[in-house]
Amino acid sequence: CENHMAVADGLVTWVHLLAASIWVGGSIFLGIVLVPVLKSHTKTLEEMVALMVKIGRRFNKITIPAFAALIASGIYNSRAFFGEPGAVLDTTYGIILLIKVILVIGTIVAYIVHIRLLDADMERKILSGQGGNIYVQSVRIKIIILGEVIVVLSVAILLLAALLDSGI
Repeated sequence: CENHMAVADGLVTWVHLLAASIWVGGSIFLGIVLVPVLKSHTKTLEEMVALMVKIGRRFNKITIPAFAALIASGIYNSRAFFGEPGAVLDTTYGIILLIKVILVIGTIVAYIVHIRLLDADMERKILSGQGGNIYVQSVRIKIIILGEVIVVLSVAILLLAALLDSGI
């Protein structure tokens, strides 16, 4: 039975790492590779934002499940604290885990706001060219700032995960 538990823990860690790779790696790719390419290959701001919206919708189809897998596997990995929640504040590991959980909540909030900025009505306006340059520009700036916040939080969460994995 102990061997089965080790295999289960290994599989959960693998899912956690795979999901983190999709979430963080994909987000960094969008910001560092895709956006600059779109800037140089689109004729107007409206066209670039419309493509970003379409790509973002497609990206969400893989990143939302990946983020859900991250949360589920993270909860599984922190199960040792379920029996004694007060122990979280008694150890360095617990404190780092608590900070990680707070950053994950912050990431979720930023992601929800990011998605809500591009509700169906706004998406229709942008994709039909009815958004107007100032409107599109203001939405684009908000999306970029939220995207950057999400990436920074995600990278910080990865650092904390590495510290937790090191047995600190």
